[in-house]
Amino acid sequence: MHQDMANVTYQDATRIYPNSDHPAVDRLNLEINDGEFMVLVGPSGCGKSTSLRMLAGLEEVNSGRILIGDRDVTDLPPKDRDIAMVFQNYALYPHMTVADNMGFALKMQNMPKAERNTRVLEAAKLLGLEDFLSRKPKALSGGQRQRVAMGRAIVRQPQVFLMDEPLSNLDAKLRVATRTQIAALQQRLGVTTVYVTHDQVEAMTMGHRVAVMKDGLLQQVDSPLELYDRPANLFVAGFIGSPAMNLIQGKQVEGGVQVGDYVVPIAREILAKANGEETLTIGIRPEAFEVAEQGIGVEVSLVEELGSDTYLYGTLSGLGDDEKFNAQQIVARISARHTGRASGTVRLNSKPELIHVFSNATQERIS
Repeated sequence: MHQDMANVTYQDATRIYPNSDHPAVDRLNLEINDGEFMVLVGPSGCGKSTSLRMLAGLEEVNSGRILIGDRDVTDLPPKDRDIAMVFQNYALYPHMTVADNMGFALKMQNMPKAERNTRVLEAAKLLGLEDFLSRKPKALSGGQRQRVAMGRAIVRQPQVFLMDEPLSNLDAKLRVATRTQIAALQQRLGVTTVYVTHDQVEAMTMGHRVAVMKDGLLQQVDSPLELYDRPANLFVAGFIGSPAMNLIQGKQVEGGVQVGDYVVPIAREILAKANGEETLTIGIRPEAFEVAEQGIGVEVSLVEELGSDTYLYGTLSGLGDDEKFNAQQIVARISARHTGRASGTVRLNSKPELIHVFSNATQERIS
């Protein structure tokens, strides 16, 4: 559709709201490739929507710059940036038909009616909306309105699509269906897309790469699997993955990290990076655990049999009175059916390469 490269570059892009003591987005450096589906994810207030709105021209960039291709758009008004935005509330005109809603921006650009209709029909076919073109938005379901909003963005043939939580108003089942549709559609159109969500499952399933943000700072940007297998720090480790990674505090001892009455063996060169910290955090994903003869002792409080999987929930055993470690909840996903009932203590172990080690001082992964 477009000849020119539509990569997007944030260079030290910063947004500080008036009367705020720290930036909403703090020196963001991010390169989004031409044709890439980039997801910005993080908890509310992390700066992901602000970053998107800076790219759209709806938020001022207080320092740094933003480029689309090799064009500096930092100070351009939104209409000159060649982007199209899809919001969570769809913002459709209620008095206009679906066709008129989809073609409205083209009409404002004085595009001839014949060409306008061709584009609207093309987009409607892509989205399965041909039969709805003469209807008004109120006659449509939430999922259909969402597709109209997508269609309105597609007909403009922009260099970049910007999507701000476009699925958050849909019910759970429809969200899953729509998310696969959007990903497939983006693949077909090949348009550079920046997509904001707070839902890490959505981020993992849709993004070519995912940028994780917290407190206005970019924590890590990587492919979904890379984020999952090699989280840069404790925040990313705990945020990506469902159920979440078990993050367990332990004392650094000779040969490993002591958790309760068990020493989790950790390679000497990893411990050497911990600069003599007294406590470290080890991270083990629920599915990395296996029930074993030796391992971390867990007092089982609940067993969930899901047929394909079994989840064990429990707390660390053998901790003594040190309150600091007491409340640790452990989740293990074991493939075998667990015939014992929910009681007693099991020992859980993990392959060494699946055990992450984090410094408590820097929060960074040292393994």
